[in-house]
Amino acid sequence: MARKDSEQQKTSMSLMFRGRAIFKPLNTGRIDERVACVREWVANIFFYQKNGTTIMIDAGYNYQRLREKMGWLDIDPSSVKEIFITHQDTDHVGALENDSELLFRDATVYIGEIENRYLTGEVRRKVIHGLYKLPLVKTDNRRILLKDGETVHIDDIKIECIMVPGHTWGHMVYLIDDEYLFTGDTIWLGADGGYSFISTLAEDNRLAVRSLEKLEKLLRQRGQPLKIITGHTGWTDDLDFAFRHRTEICRPFTRRYPDPSAPYDAYVEDDDTEENARSLPLTKVRT
Repeated sequence: MARKDSEQQKTSMSLMFRGRAIFKPLNTGRIDERVACVREWVANIFFYQKNGTTIMIDAGYNYQRLREKMGWLDIDPSSVKEIFITHQDTDHVGALENDSELLFRDATVYIGEIENRYLTGEVRRKVIHGLYKLPLVKTDNRRILLKDGETVHIDDIKIECIMVPGHTWGHMVYLIDDEYLFTGDTIWLGADGGYSFISTLAEDNRLAVRSLEKLEKLLRQRGQPLKIITGHTGWTDDLDFAFRHRTEICRPFTRRYPDPSAPYDAYVEDDDTEENARSLPLTKVRT
């Protein structure tokens, strides 16, 4: 993958999904005092901050405005020493690419050991029901490989790693400090609740549904309040809403998902401004 691939994906995906109410990214800003968010077209990357430590969840596109938007949040890229990757798709690892601005060249990347096989080239990432291979990502960052159920501590931040394959073969979600669940591309939040993520972008949709069942069971057993934060469709603190359509798959080309809050073309960023980032909290999806 290279910068041109990010630009090409922006163009093709905009044409493919325009008007379908599929992507509803958060604008750049803060969910609360711990979680900040940058919008890169349809994708969100997140920063978790606690007691002077900042970790990053996902690395977005190979995106030229990342430093600028991080500045809106008063986050210096050099302060980010650890990056947790949910999966290696083009819109989740681009800032680590060798032809990116290398804002995080000294950061350690945490990624699932199965998902890492995409980065080594042992496995190629396929979308559109296996018909299209995504470009290979090349990065020189130091990597630490994670196992399902493993818990990592970065200073006094606790990160629990939960594997939820389906969208990709080694997709991880991260439960941070038992309060914040970063789901990447496992849950798609529509106006009427959460579904398994977009059908055309999954390696195995049936596996994705089974993974959501496992995840929901785990979270309900814990019985703790949570903020469930997705990669493309906002956040919610309502567990019932997040898993309301867990056994159903978001199928953008066979069903319409009416949502008056969804942008016609989420790749247009006109409403993502520094003024709003500094003044408006990022509200949850209404349930």
